[in-house]
Amino acid sequence: MPHTPPRPLAEGPRVVVRHFTHEDGAEFTARARQSKDLHHPWLFPPDSARAYDAYAARLIEDPTKAGFLVCEKDTSGTDGGSIAGFVNINNIVEGGFRSGALGYGAFAHAAGRGLMREGLDLVVRYAFGPMRLHRLEINVQPGNAASIALARACGFHLEGFSPRMLYIDGAWRDHQRWAITAETVTSGRSPS
Repeated sequence: MPHTPPRPLAEGPRVVVRHFTHEDGAEFTARARQSKDLHHPWLFPPDSARAYDAYAARLIEDPTKAGFLVCEKDTSGTDGGSIAGFVNINNIVEGGFRSGALGYGAFAHAAGRGLMREGLDLVVRYAFGPMRLHRLEINVQPGNAASIALARACGFHLEGFSPRMLYIDGAWRDHQRWAITAETVTSGRSPS
């Protein structure tokens, strides 16, 4: 029986954003394997069924995480198209802080086509709308020009630099901190 994706959470002209499901594993891991050259050395999404199951379970079950798939609309304009990429909100803190840390990645077949820009804009609006968050932060390695360009295009502002912040690909890596707040988006100052 074919996988019926869940209802979209947000929709743009070319993409829909929806939650991860366990049934997305085969397509997600195939896309991750096809995108290894694009992702290295910045990102290592799960590329096996076992790794995807553990990854998806954390995004689905942990209340401090929210995972979103950016799916290209198919030619009929419905949400049955391929997975173009993903956006995860990690370290979600509620109460007075109401913030989260974003991570994202495009898959090779969708890279450079503006689909992730549209998808990230939708996730930001969803986070500041139904999720009621106030601030989102993206931590990016300084050499990752594509990720920095996406953050900037979606209205994030450079706030600082964190030396040896995250352990990635066998070493502690420096990161730039980019952030956006709900007021920035609702005031119309964020590009979309």
